[in-house]
Amino acid sequence: MSAMVTQILFCALGCFVGIYVGAIPGLSVTMATSLLIAMTYSWSTEAALAVMMGVYIGGVYGGSRAAILLNIPGAPAAVATTFDGYPLAKKGEAGKAIATSTITSVVGGLIGSAFLFFGAPQVAKIALSFGPRDYMLLTLMGLMLVGSISGKSMLKGLFAATAGLMLGVVGMDPITGVGRFTFGSVDMRAGISYIPVMIGLFGVGESLHQIIHRNMPIVKQEVNSIRPPMDRLAKMLPIAAFSGVLGTIVGALPGAGGDIAALLAYDATKRVVKNPEVPFGEGALEGVVAPESANNAAIGGALIPMLTLGIPGDSVTAIFIGALSIHGIRAGSMLMSAQPELFTNLVWLSVIGNIFLLIFGMMGIRIFAKLVEIPRNILLPLIIVISVIGSYSINNMPLDIVWTLLAGVIGYFMKFYGVPVAPMVLGLILGPTIEVNLRRAIISAGSVGGMFKDIFTHPLSLILLLILVLMMVTQILGSRKRN
Repeated sequence: MSAMVTQILFCALGCFVGIYVGAIPGLSVTMATSLLIAMTYSWSTEAALAVMMGVYIGGVYGGSRAAILLNIPGAPAAVATTFDGYPLAKKGEAGKAIATSTITSVVGGLIGSAFLFFGAPQVAKIALSFGPRDYMLLTLMGLMLVGSISGKSMLKGLFAATAGLMLGVVGMDPITGVGRFTFGSVDMRAGISYIPVMIGLFGVGESLHQIIHRNMPIVKQEVNSIRPPMDRLAKMLPIAAFSGVLGTIVGALPGAGGDIAALLAYDATKRVVKNPEVPFGEGALEGVVAPESANNAAIGGALIPMLTLGIPGDSVTAIFIGALSIHGIRAGSMLMSAQPELFTNLVWLSVIGNIFLLIFGMMGIRIFAKLVEIPRNILLPLIIVISVIGSYSINNMPLDIVWTLLAGVIGYFMKFYGVPVAPMVLGLILGPTIEVNLRRAIISAGSVGGMFKDIFTHPLSLILLLILVLMMVTQILGSRKRN
């Protein structure tokens, strides 16, 4: 069997496994790829990278399955998919949502692959020029999305986001190493992991609400309802293309990741599409297309700084760097000149992985769409059990179970009183990144005033600041218009 055929088969296997790993809350792509390092130690470099690339692509996409069907993001990058994917499932259009997410994920993934091949050196240079103040401004842009995901009450959304930011400061100070709100607990020093909280708020909270109020009937899926709406899908391609480009660029910024890319794409699409057939947040197909295209495109973007600069774009590409080093390969500027065949190989693997994503994704639609027909007295307790097991499996810490259940109770009351859950998760995810980059920017500038001076004197920082202010103004105006 030739080396190329072996790589294709391993990539297909990785993609298949990744889809189903990504669909289970708590089983992250990062976890799966880290386990693969030990498993593939004795494999050839080509086979190891092929299966890891397949898991990476399949896992990011797989997170949308649970997000659409159960309102539980299988991965942080799928948080934005819940906003309109789950409302579609409640209307009996889960199959349509999954089919649309599959096709647009492939579109975004191929755009990311194209950028990786043609624009790697250029985009990497831009990403390398980002300093702490730029990352702070970029992450603040992500936080500005609170207005877009707060529903009818921006005040409630701000309250939830503030609560998330406050939870984000628990643990060790990232600069001084001093414990904050740990109450003498060793386990609390690591802080509050956002994944157990996210699983609790979305999964356990939603399940508790349905169990207590019995307000969600079983939704029957017709065979013809799981086909993607081809007439509307053609109109969605420009949105998928735009979101794919945006996702690639954001993914190329180290530390940004698919979650920020998906949220930014969702917000941008919401601003551009003025009159959707269904309002955003109530089952707009555009609200599924944008984040799914962006988070898969971010894969190609994250590989750009990894391969050209040796800087991981996200946690998975950090593991890729470790895998390369185990096989005697050093990621960085010399890789493309010393081993151009490896770079080309990874690009083709990303393309092949997306082809298998389309095949496996479309084949599995019927199976996943039928999940919503499981009787609620079986499905809802099962979701809670899976949520608890998934949260524990991340770090094998009993404290994570406590966070999941506590977040579930909080999520129930938030839903009961009409407080949106997503802004709280957003605050918890982005808060630590904002804090550490803000403090690094102040330290590097010598003072707060020096930091602002640097922002106004550096063109890139100034452009980001202007975009941030523009987003803030439009959020305020949009909130007034809704009121």
